[in-house]
Amino acid sequence: MTAPHLRVLREVTLLFLRLGVTAFGGPAAHIAMMEEEVVRRRQWMSRERFLDLLGAANLIPGPSSTEMAIYIGYTKAGWAGIVLGGACFILPAALITLALAWSYTRFGHLPQVNGILYGVKPVVIAIVVQALWSLGRAAVKTGMHAAVGLAALLAATLTGRTVSILVLAGAVMLALHVLKGKRSPKQLMAVPVYLAAGSVVPAAALVTVSLLPLFLVFLKIGAVVFGSGYVLLAFLKADLVNTRHWLTDAQLLDAVAVGQVTPGPVFTTATFIGYLLAGLPGAALATLGIFLPGFILVAASGPLIPRLRQSKIAGPFLDGVNVAALALMAVVTWHLGRASVFDLPTAILAIGCAILLLRFRASSFWLIAIGAVAGWLLKG
Repeated sequence: MTAPHLRVLREVTLLFLRLGVTAFGGPAAHIAMMEEEVVRRRQWMSRERFLDLLGAANLIPGPSSTEMAIYIGYTKAGWAGIVLGGACFILPAALITLALAWSYTRFGHLPQVNGILYGVKPVVIAIVVQALWSLGRAAVKTGMHAAVGLAALLAATLTGRTVSILVLAGAVMLALHVLKGKRSPKQLMAVPVYLAAGSVVPAAALVTVSLLPLFLVFLKIGAVVFGSGYVLLAFLKADLVNTRHWLTDAQLLDAVAVGQVTPGPVFTTATFIGYLLAGLPGAALATLGIFLPGFILVAASGPLIPRLRQSKIAGPFLDGVNVAALALMAVVTWHLGRASVFDLPTAILAIGCAILLLRFRASSFWLIAIGAVAGWLLKG
């Protein structure tokens, strides 16, 4: 292995370890921070390339921000980057969640973090808004793109669906491309379907909590869940509370709360649940199970994305998916913003950080640190 390649691997490792510690706020915020780091600061890729990866991550099952980390790792450092990008983003959150699970089982409650989150959440909103502005300028190339994006925004607001909106937006862009006379309608059937691979895994009939059944349950969930942590909550309740009775509703809500308040991927909720059910081995296997499908799907699809962009068939489809993904991100940001910016101090934090990001390109890392300190001083 050459010295330049080792340097690249080190850069990928350090970046995603840092993001794994500081990336609060859910997938939209994580993606915004990644865009800041790999597009604006390090210039590892263009905004257009970043958007293509984002569109693909939104179309395959699993945690989208973690899959973005894996895609970026692959783009920058090849096959080794797949492991390093994803693992380094997951590991800090998993370890923090494991520590909270230990505290929960010993003391019966979660440490108080409300003060810190009070200051961090409005900063996260500012970071996401900056990313939406930056990515939107690259994604909305024509009036047609703007119209599809607005339609996706309306559909997401009214229905709350994710995958169907992404696919429909891609299909609309492709159909409009055909109607312009550039392609034969028969070629619509040539849109790649690899993104659906691995999206269905049958559930196992389990009756006891042991390590193998625990792993299989989370492997299935990781292979079929699209969207945010709120979608994950529905799957966890159906499998672990209603069907197998492994958890109570209260325990599940505590587990999801931990996933929401810790940095990194929300899917580390699995780490917390695994520890509750089977200790340290359960935490490790639940974490591996829920994230493994994402690694496999990114490894299978990553080499194909450049070909998709060059394809005159798949290119318009991917354009539609990209603007729809930003529309979904905007809807999530609106809902998070209403819950995060609700008084004068949070409004000042959000507006001030937005100005620092948009005008002066301040680092999100330091802004989050400032928000955490401010929240602790005001509410801690």
